[in-house]
Amino acid sequence: MPDVIFNGPDGRLEGRYQHAKTDDAPVALILHPHPQHGGTMNNRVVYSLYHSFVRRGFSTLRFNFRGVGRSQGEFDDGLGELSDAAAALDWMQGHNPNATGCWIAGFSFGAWISMQLMMRRPEINGFISIATPSSIHDFSFLAPCPSSGLMVHGDSDDIIPEEATAKLADKLDKQKNISIDYKVIKGCDHFFRNSLEDMEKHVEKYLDTNL
Repeated sequence: MPDVIFNGPDGRLEGRYQHAKTDDAPVALILHPHPQHGGTMNNRVVYSLYHSFVRRGFSTLRFNFRGVGRSQGEFDDGLGELSDAAAALDWMQGHNPNATGCWIAGFSFGAWISMQLMMRRPEINGFISIATPSSIHDFSFLAPCPSSGLMVHGDSDDIIPEEATAKLADKLDKQKNISIDYKVIKGCDHFFRNSLEDMEKHVEKYLDTNL
C-alpha cells in the first residue's frame, strides 16, 4: 500500500495506491467524506471500501482532497474536489492503460463527488455509494444515471434521513437499463460506528455478484 503523490489542479495530492498483479485489471477510486468535518482517506469506511476492491484484484486508489493531510490547496465547496477526483482518475488510468473496467466508490460527501464524476466520465461502469447525502445535495444531475450500482444507508442516520436516500435510489432504479441495489442497515448511524461489518458484507456480496 505505497504512498503516492500526484499532481492535482491546485497542487500536489496525497494518496495510497495498490497496483494490481495483472496488466488488464480494473481500477477503482475511493473518495472520502467531508474535509471540513474530519474526512480523510484514512476514514474507516473509506479504508474498508479500499480493501474490498484490493482483495478482488483491482488497482485501487484512495486520496486526500485538497487541503487534507499532505494534499495542497484549500477546500472548494465541491467544485475543486470534483476536479481533484478527475485528476486522481487520470493518474490511475495513466498507470493502468489496459484496465478492463472502472469503478468508483464514495462515503457521504465523497459519494456526492463520485456520482458527479460518474456523469463526466463514461468509462466508469460501476459505483458504490455509502450514506449518500441525498437530503443535503441535489442529485437531479443523475438524469439519466449512467451506471448501475450499490447504495447503502443506515436507518438511524441522524444527518441524512434514510427516507431521502430511499427515494433517490428508487428514482434511479426506475431509469432505463439501470439497476440500483439499495441496502438499509438497521440501527446504523451516519458513521457506521457499530455497523462497519454489515456494510462490508453488502459491498463484498455486491462486488462478487457483479464482477
